Amino acid sequence: MTTTTIHIPTLETERLILRAHTLADFDAIAGFYASDRSKFVGGPMSAELAWRNMSQEAGHWVLQGFGRWILEEKATGKTVGMVGLWYPAGFPERELGYDLYEGATGKGYATEAATAARAYAYDVLGWTTVISLIAKDNAASIAVATRMGAKADGTFPHERFGETIIMRHPSPEGLS
Repeated sequence: MTTTTIHIPTLETERLILRAHTLADFDAIAGFYASDRSKFVGGPMSAELAWRNMSQEAGHWVLQGFGRWILEEKATGKTVGMVGLWYPAGFPERELGYDLYEGATGKGYATEAATAARAYAYDVLGWTTVISLIAKDNAASIAVATRMGAKADGTFPHERFGETIIMRHPSPEGLS
């Protein structure tokens, strides 16, 4: 039997811990994917499909050496969403994505967590650019990317979600 061990770093912001997925996160993930909050990322969907999505999140770290984290509130230990780096087959470039669970919006968590994930991509992984692919009618996600300095840079015909906006984040030099 072959075993693969991978280190998934834990990041911290002022209010959040960005950490690896665990089996204990499944109920929150399934709840998110069962809700209308997931409409821009393929939902609502069954618990079985949510399990497959969670497994993809974990597997992405193994296959690519980067991926998405669970967001946990420092003050409460509550799981409030997911954020991170993604580059599946068919995507035009490496992406920074973020999803917040019910009750976690309007607090600045997406911007706070995505800023930490982008810093990891630039400072640790050595990336020089990253995009966010966003559904045209996802105003909240567009607002997060805009607050982070991203600018619209064309569109991408996503296989499942239709035409998406490419929001290009500033380069590391552009953030200085």
